[in-house]
Amino acid sequence: MSLLVSTGLAELVVRYCCLCMVVFYHLVTLEMQEDIEQRYAIKFCVKLNKSATETFASLTEAYGDATLSRTMVFRWHRAFKEGRENFEDDPRSGRPMSSSNDQNVEVVRAVMAKDCRLGVRMTAEETGLDKSAVHRILTDHLHVRKICAKLVPKNLSLEQKVNRLEICQDLLGRLEIEPLFWIK
Repeated sequence: MSLLVSTGLAELVVRYCCLCMVVFYHLVTLEMQEDIEQRYAIKFCVKLNKSATETFASLTEAYGDATLSRTMVFRWHRAFKEGRENFEDDPRSGRPMSSSNDQNVEVVRAVMAKDCRLGVRMTAEETGLDKSAVHRILTDHLHVRKICAKLVPKNLSLEQKVNRLEICQDLLGRLEIEPLFWIK
């Protein structure tokens, strides 16, 4: 690692990675713009009363390998023929991108406060959330991990650290007074 830093390679690697990310972003953005552009062309062909097959042939001639798939061209052609005016994608239904929202975190926190011996599967059944969502909430948001049969905080709080220190000091004091007290 020190070799990378001393020769300046680390900085070059970071710059290269950043450059790659910027190029990828621009390629994705450009591809999305080309899709919208092709949709405009499809609508134009619909206005000229061209068939979907003719429209696809024209797009393939104009865009080459970057043409939308035949299925997508036919779908957009039909949609525009039926009177669609919008060129943007419709909003998609389905589950939200993240089920780790504040409300779900609080639900899992409440279940864990009731019984910290519940595992991920049992907590998921109790809350009605997906197992992977519950696991993500427990580890990323609530910062707990499983030790034996309990889910406990990963890091001790200040109070827990003081309590642990007091217990250790008490045990050391008892050990000095009676060296074999734990054998009883």
